[in-house]
Amino acid sequence: MPGYRYTAYDLEGREQRGVLESDSPRLARAQLRDRGFFPLDVAQIEAANDANVGAFRQSKAHLGTAELARVTRQLATLLGAGLTIEQTLNATIEQAESEPERQLLAAVRGQVLEGQSLAVAFAQFPNTFSDLYRTLVNAGETSGKLPLVLARLADYVEEQQALKQKLLVAMIYPAIVMSVCVLVVVGLMVYVVPQVIGVFEATKQTLPLMTRALLALSKFIQLTGVFWLVAGVVGFFVARVMLKRESVRRRFDFALLRLPLFGRLIRSQESSQLAATLSILVGSGVPVLTALQAGAGVVGNLPMREALQRATIAVREGSGLARAILAQQGERQGAQHRKPPLFPPVMVHLIASGEASGRLTQTLEAAARQQQRDVETRTTAFAAIIEPAMILIMGVIVLAIVLAVLLPIFELNQLVAK
Repeated sequence: MPGYRYTAYDLEGREQRGVLESDSPRLARAQLRDRGFFPLDVAQIEAANDANVGAFRQSKAHLGTAELARVTRQLATLLGAGLTIEQTLNATIEQAESEPERQLLAAVRGQVLEGQSLAVAFAQFPNTFSDLYRTLVNAGETSGKLPLVLARLADYVEEQQALKQKLLVAMIYPAIVMSVCVLVVVGLMVYVVPQVIGVFEATKQTLPLMTRALLALSKFIQLTGVFWLVAGVVGFFVARVMLKRESVRRRFDFALLRLPLFGRLIRSQESSQLAATLSILVGSGVPVLTALQAGAGVVGNLPMREALQRATIAVREGSGLARAILAQQGERQGAQHRKPPLFPPVMVHLIASGEASGRLTQTLEAAARQQQRDVETRTTAFAAIIEPAMILIMGVIVLAIVLAVLLPIFELNQLVAK
């Protein structure tokens, strides 16, 4: 039965939009009138053929993380209530909050009506539905536990979104403080300092060393400020291009892991995402090897991802999951330098315990929660350290500027007193 997208007015005169199924446009209008609507426009939703899907994939329309979490939760709830996939998609399209979301879900529905599975339909839109997402949906369809798998997937997406928001909120305030500090210092050095010190230069008196140094720095910033600004912008774009090279990206990501505070934060965040991914996949009946391959895809740090890819080879050859990951921990770089542990030892021990006891899913969930708490703790500690540190540095810089400006005044007062 074809689907129709409609625009109509309800009895209160409010515009309503949605999707319904009917045998013809005429019957679709009759159904709307039976609901108490006054139809304005009824258009058939075209089947999502290869051309339409290709055109949609080339467009910029996609679902963000928050939208994807909401849609996944709706799909899980409706399927759990006993609705068919087609009915579930129809209801989800009616609940869509934006036109791009409505178009994407309509395209997925068209693929399902053509006989494709939900996982295959999602595969047509890789920008929205990741490999992990599609692997889980396929596992749910194969095992007949699609509502349960989608519910766990919705939890996973929501938890990852919440963690990203916490990290973002924790970094916003330090970023704002740093930006204000830079703008205040540049404003003082470029505009305030030259005008104030220029008054003392007119008196032909010898300025203190600190004042002369500040004036020289001010003139240097005035003369070369545009150059440094352009160099910064160019350097940013050059860095982006260079980081697309695998060798450069590998060295950069490894350098991040060696940072005192930031490196541990990255390891914890990546490990939390990996453990959560593995727990959902293994708990949904996906083989460990396939789960590890999908888990490697969600890890953004290149050295950690490559270590998981090597661990995948070891698991394929018969090694256990914990042993395969542990084998990547102690590699040496050069003769005397040891790499920092790529994965937290606590997580590796939890995986080993789960494999030994047959409770791998539960121990992976525990590892994910433990790593997530560690991320939150380290983020809070990082923010608590960086905020007062930046304020202190800003205070010292401003104090130095004020002293450099006041020293000539003190010397002038001493001359007047004599």
